[in-house]
Amino acid sequence: MMSDDKYIPVSCAHHSEYELAIMHRQLLNITWQDEQEKSQHASLMPYDLFTEQNCEYLLAKDSNGENKKIRLDKIIEAHIIKA
Repeated sequence: MMSDDKYIPVSCAHHSEYELAIMHRQLLNITWQDEQEKSQHASLMPYDLFTEQNCEYLLAKDSNGENKKIRLDKIIEAHIIKA
């Protein structure tokens, strides 16, 4: 279970990239590990960053409007989709 994993803080550069994508309403092409440790990939619109139980999370919506809550240290790669 993911909540048992020790959180590994992400770099300031990655954190800033997520913040900029939120501020500029830019889609992110993201690959991450979900709670079952399965690799997921999607284009998501990030809308918030928050901390819960000493872990940082990205909140985003997929193309269907479904909310995604992704722990930052579980993101394998994320790239801004250029318009």
